[in-house]
Amino acid sequence: MTQRTISQINERIENGEANIYTAEEFKKLIKKGNAPDFEEVDVVTCGTCGVMSGTAAILNFIISPPGEFIRASEVYMNGVPAYAGPCPNEWLGSVDVILHGTAHSIHDENYGGGFLLKDLLEGKSVDVRVESADGKTIENSITIDDITRGQIIGARMAFKNYTAFTNPNKEAVKSIFAATPLEGNLSGLTFSGCGDLNPLQNDIPHNVIKEGCRVLINGAKGYILGDGTRSSAEKPNLMLSADYKQMDPYYIGGFKTGQGGEIYDTVAIPIPVLNEEIYSNLLVTDDMIDLPVADIKGRHLPLDNTDYDKMWGGHDLRPKFDDSKCSKCDSCSVESVCPTNAFKDGKLNIAHCFGCGMCANFCKNDAFDMNTGDVDLKINGENVNIPIICRQSDRLRGNKLSLKLKQLIENNEFKL
Repeated sequence: MTQRTISQINERIENGEANIYTAEEFKKLIKKGNAPDFEEVDVVTCGTCGVMSGTAAILNFIISPPGEFIRASEVYMNGVPAYAGPCPNEWLGSVDVILHGTAHSIHDENYGGGFLLKDLLEGKSVDVRVESADGKTIENSITIDDITRGQIIGARMAFKNYTAFTNPNKEAVKSIFAATPLEGNLSGLTFSGCGDLNPLQNDIPHNVIKEGCRVLINGAKGYILGDGTRSSAEKPNLMLSADYKQMDPYYIGGFKTGQGGEIYDTVAIPIPVLNEEIYSNLLVTDDMIDLPVADIKGRHLPLDNTDYDKMWGGHDLRPKFDDSKCSKCDSCSVESVCPTNAFKDGKLNIAHCFGCGMCANFCKNDAFDMNTGDVDLKINGENVNIPIICRQSDRLRGNKLSLKLKQLIENNEFKL
């Protein structure tokens, strides 16, 4: 078997001779029957974006002058609980906190850690309240400039795709796997996973995606710490880390679900094509990737199977908003269901849009045009057609970060 080394590929990159493709570019060539041969591919950059509940941030910031309180016992940031410690910072006026991406504000369960981390990166001011061990309350506000150190630790990220859910029951069910309580009677399907763009889907079984490898996390250079929690050979995920303050707010944020606010992240990983086995694994396409469909009440309740081509093939990645059809309703259904708060006051903030499809499926006046597709399934012996109403992954962001990684590698700003 022909074998290359990382050093050889890095040398080709430095000399401007390397052939680098994003996963999207590579898959398009495969689907057209024009896939480059093994000898013609040095690196493929793969990306994924989606809800990644295992995300946490470790932050340090100054909340008061030294000597005002002994140490923090409770910390709230815009009402979101951030766990004080592990360092006590006695009498220093600064706090170390661990902020969970899934933590919910005590004032609004739909606002949580994901929204807070995006707000800070966008330069917004955040209210902080500290309850100290000596019975004092300290209140202040901070911005990203006040954070002296920030690190994201993802305990379970970049899953090798996931599961789709529908609700065969009569009553609506609240779940983290749907943006709103999922109505019953098989009225809609929600899913996660970026299909053939996903890094782990393109490197089975972990030939090059290993501990210590460099990656991009929300636009910042980071590292693989190892396998993530609950990772297995069949369903792998990764533990990742990067400097929070270097991240791009476009790639990280909050995502409302039926169980309150969640967090989404975007990850891009380079796959150096060291041998023909690694090359062969990259030939996977959406139609080859199985997607289980389960009852929204649990992944242990399988209903049928489909594939990722049915989820993504030929469907729109973003909605088109027709303001002339918007009736400016007193109670806007889209504003209430939009998971990322991209639609407010009759305006669509496309930079905050996740392409989930909720607006097109819930607007009473059809002001949003977006083809999210549907899927034919056989459930309990009956053939059914179910519309895809919500995506909890975003291929557009995954594609964009893959492209950024490719450009960094080509410019010798990112070493394999």
